[in-house]
Amino acid sequence: MSTSERMRNYHGPVLLSHGFRAFFLLSALWAALAMAIWVAMLGGAEILPLAFDPFSWHAHEFLYGYLGGVIAGFLLTAVPNWTGRLPVMGAPLAGLVGLWLLGRAAVGASALLDWRVVLLADLACGVMLLAFLAREILHGRNWRNLPVLALLGLFTAGNALFHIEAARGDAAFEGMGMRLGLAAGLVLVALIGGRIIPSFTRNWLAARGVQRLPAPFGRGDGLVLGLTVVTLAGFVALPDGRAMPWLMLACGAAHLWRLARWQGAQTGAEPLLWVLHLAYGFLALGFWAEAVAGFGLMAAAPARHVWLAGAIGLMTLAVMSRASLGHSGRALHAGRGTTALYLALTASVALRLLAGLLPAQVWLLHLSGTLWVLAFGGFALLYLPVLARPRVAKKPVSGARRPA
Repeated sequence: MSTSERMRNYHGPVLLSHGFRAFFLLSALWAALAMAIWVAMLGGAEILPLAFDPFSWHAHEFLYGYLGGVIAGFLLTAVPNWTGRLPVMGAPLAGLVGLWLLGRAAVGASALLDWRVVLLADLACGVMLLAFLAREILHGRNWRNLPVLALLGLFTAGNALFHIEAARGDAAFEGMGMRLGLAAGLVLVALIGGRIIPSFTRNWLAARGVQRLPAPFGRGDGLVLGLTVVTLAGFVALPDGRAMPWLMLACGAAHLWRLARWQGAQTGAEPLLWVLHLAYGFLALGFWAEAVAGFGLMAAAPARHVWLAGAIGLMTLAVMSRASLGHSGRALHAGRGTTALYLALTASVALRLLAGLLPAQVWLLHLSGTLWVLAFGGFALLYLPVLARPRVAKKPVSGARRPA
């Protein structure tokens, strides 16, 4: 049975008809809810029975909770397109979603459970996703995407290490497990962003007759990715090394050079495009923020949020909105509501950075968190009809001959 035949013969819940639907919706809801809980924790509330310290729970549930769910939704949607094999849908997809929810519940009630039980519950979805991706790449002989498999493996290993560090009583939010998962996520942004941003931009500009198009992938892009891997490997293994701030500066400049070749300045009329360029810009600026922190000119936490909230947060919001529209048969255009989500999240990142520079102004943290909740809660509300309703049938082009 082909992919299209399987989709036509599916009669279960729409949310389980494609990987992006349930995972994007639940991940966005969790991003909003977890931030609301975190803001309450900043005010002294004890809401969850946590074995993690509050800072480690906050970091874990954004990186391995929220991002883990988005990665699952993205890969379950993209891999069938990469390999030409059948998508995961129905009961198997419900099982994966259930495992992801089990992880969130186990971490949230970690004080009531043995840490090894929490670890196994939290790793279950990632391990199953890793097995799925390995099977699809091997059966489809899709060797080009082996780096994605390797990065997912590192991401899952980082999650395991995070739990081990937390069980030892370490500050896991600044440990190697956190850095490994963050590094894997950032390389995914650089790798997949480097595919989709120039491609989507080229298609949009070409359709409008623009002559200056994004530069194709070349040797320079490969060198930038290589430098990124080297820099982030150092970030994981030797974060306090003397050479690290200089490597971070060089890597940030390299990514800005790469971004400048993609003609982002010409995409101002379409938020679905300029937000991708902006998110990739946060990736580059995050390297520079880490360099500034490495030189002792800024605290580590606000610098790290340029990557976490800016590069990863905004890139995932951009990808979720575009993929939801495209895979549901809707026009690839961001209306005012979607644009407002992008602006709210961008403002949240800016305020989080400002709060780090002005630590006495705690209200900046609360305002940043509120804007984050509005961005992701707004996505869940605005895109619920898109994600929970069947795909929109495309209207035939006027004047086109109908097939016999």
